[in-house]
Amino acid sequence: MTECKSANTPADKAIDLRKATDGNEVDTNYPYRQVIGSLIYLTTGTRLDISWIVSKLSQFLVKPTHVHITAAKRVLRYLKTTKSYTLTFKPSDPTLVGYSDSDWGGDLDERRSTAGYVFTLGHSAPISWKLHKQTAVALSSTEAEYIAMVEATKEAIHLRQLLNSLNMQQDNSTAVYVDNQSAIALAKNTDKHHNRSKHVDIRYHFIRLQTDVVYTYINTNNNMADIFTKPLDRVAHMHQRKMLLQLEGAC
Repeated sequence: MTECKSANTPADKAIDLRKATDGNEVDTNYPYRQVIGSLIYLTTGTRLDISWIVSKLSQFLVKPTHVHITAAKRVLRYLKTTKSYTLTFKPSDPTLVGYSDSDWGGDLDERRSTAGYVFTLGHSAPISWKLHKQTAVALSSTEAEYIAMVEATKEAIHLRQLLNSLNMQQDNSTAVYVDNQSAIALAKNTDKHHNRSKHVDIRYHFIRLQTDVVYTYINTNNNMADIFTKPLDRVAHMHQRKMLLQLEGAC
């Protein structure tokens, strides 16, 4: 891939990734596992901007098709274009800030949702991030976002404890930004959402009782976790990349 053409985004916005069927041609000659393994290493180190597509491609390690291989090569083309980018940490206010987001039923085979969160200290580069496929099938976008907020809240509580042990006291509540107002209202236990939420597993409702985290609405375009939940077009991806990663050379 050293002479490959460049790519401005790690994934095509209209990408359609599914499990191999009888009509798909499985390719066992391409070193698909090795490529995905190397990409996973990058996502856990510095390249948050490829996390979504790498997470999706890692679900097809057993029977990769030509579609999956082409998508993996697209990521390599993107990395070639942005290979000089590095996470840059700068002196900043050591206040923990989080962002949470989820799609709804984005997995085309199982109809489960993908959730993601990211945390920063002030306005510096991220210190913690994760995306995962939810174990439950959400019946609405509100439910998917609500479950995502639970995972972000657990991470926020852990990071607060860690920072406090390092004498970086988090005296005020930690703000977690969410782009779904219904999910925020549900976390505040408003009665009008009872009929929509009475089936939600009780373990998700612990966020209603804790006081260390507060949830604040933010526009989707400015939600740093949006890049973890779906492929973005070139303009949106570049905006998210610059805002989130603070990569050296990002524009």
